[in-house]
Amino acid sequence: MGKPTGFIEFTREMPSKRPAKERVNDYKEFVEKFPEEKLNQQSARCMNCGVPFCHSGCPLGNIIPEFNDAVYRKSWEEAYEILSATNNFPEFTGRICPAPCESACVLGINQPPVAIEEIEKHIIEIAFDKGFVKARNPNLRTGKKVAVVGSGPAGLAVAAQLNYAGHSVTVYERDDAPGGLLRYGIPDFKLEKWVVERRVSLMEEEGVVFKCNANVGVNTSINDLLRESHAVVLAGGSTVPRNLTIPGRELKGVYFAMEFLKQQNKRVSEKPVEGEELFATAKNVVVIGGGDTGSDCVGTSNRHGAASVTQFELMPKPPEGRTSLMPWPTYPMTLKTTSSHEEGANRHWAISTKAFIGDEQGHLKALRVVDLEWKTPEGGGPASFIEKEGSEREIPCELALLAMGFVHPQHEGLIKQLDVDLDERGNVKATEQSFQTNIPKIFTAGDMRRGQSLVVWAISEGRECARKVDEYLMGSSVLESKDKSYLISI
Repeated sequence: MGKPTGFIEFTREMPSKRPAKERVNDYKEFVEKFPEEKLNQQSARCMNCGVPFCHSGCPLGNIIPEFNDAVYRKSWEEAYEILSATNNFPEFTGRICPAPCESACVLGINQPPVAIEEIEKHIIEIAFDKGFVKARNPNLRTGKKVAVVGSGPAGLAVAAQLNYAGHSVTVYERDDAPGGLLRYGIPDFKLEKWVVERRVSLMEEEGVVFKCNANVGVNTSINDLLRESHAVVLAGGSTVPRNLTIPGRELKGVYFAMEFLKQQNKRVSEKPVEGEELFATAKNVVVIGGGDTGSDCVGTSNRHGAASVTQFELMPKPPEGRTSLMPWPTYPMTLKTTSSHEEGANRHWAISTKAFIGDEQGHLKALRVVDLEWKTPEGGGPASFIEKEGSEREIPCELALLAMGFVHPQHEGLIKQLDVDLDERGNVKATEQSFQTNIPKIFTAGDMRRGQSLVVWAISEGRECARKVDEYLMGSSVLESKDKSYLISI
């Protein structure tokens, strides 16, 4: 324990941000670095609890009290070794994870929790700066070949772990660069792409091969992969967006969120944009969906110079703090105000879009909406809603972005040709115990298996899947499971 009285002496502080009026003029990250003194104080707040619930809050099982102690002592290489033992990509999670570990922090019972996510980001960035992060080439190659389809966080984690185990790994990506959602989904103002490129370059130095513009099942033969590989891992993500099939859906001006976000990521990377270019400039923008993707659309629209930005959420407004229905250490469904919201957005809860309204040229000009009233049955059970009488109205809108989540992976092409079993939600069927499909040499991990989820869960799934693939190939695995990661600190 770094400082026994740290949690009493210091309160939670976060790094400063560039002012909203300034940062909306570019796509750079805007969260400043902690001064060393502040980082020391924040790590000192960790109480080294007898039962550290932050472990269970983190899908990766990060060994949080131990790396906090190392940070307090300014033992940066030790902190990096502890963190990297359980997390392949802390530079990603330190920027874009919603930090369920902080929700489970014991200090959070009656004080603001430890700033775990920021400490994690600082550990890895300091480790890169000091030269602690080096290529880890395996001492011995097994002769086994593994094909990983998809280079998002799950695919990258699978590839990194299996490469460390000595297997020869090739990653197939249908886009023109690796990273999946990290590269062509999450805006640069949250995750600059040099961060992704730095990690991919390191993995290439370690021996992982990336083949881009390789759409398996379309321009890359599945049979070739199956014939040339001893195992195949499907890590393509959940990519089919949830649609809103209401009158006017065909109008020009109604698009899926990822169409909009991917284009802007390509512009920032100075890459050509295919198809109709989408801009929010001088338009009344409505983002339908209250999650992180919707928030990313808000931030991007503000940077485009939208006339107005409004975000809709079907559910009622969440409480600002925990209630009896969300006790510590569960992840609380409380009101989340992101940096994009701070930059400007009109937020509406318990509202439903009934129709898209167009002009004579077929362009969107307004939305017909109605307010909702949510009710929970007296005897319990799921809540339901009714439309509030007299609340139906039209609001101006020239660009509507559908950010209501994703339903399942794309079935056309790869999945249909492989004929792997699907679960009731349309995801590739495999248990969390084996990650193995109905075809023995084919495994799956990440959103393609569990459905739309967090980056930290994708990395966790990738690591656990890699261990199962290693066991399949070798009879036993040299890779640690999440359950055994705690032993590293003993």
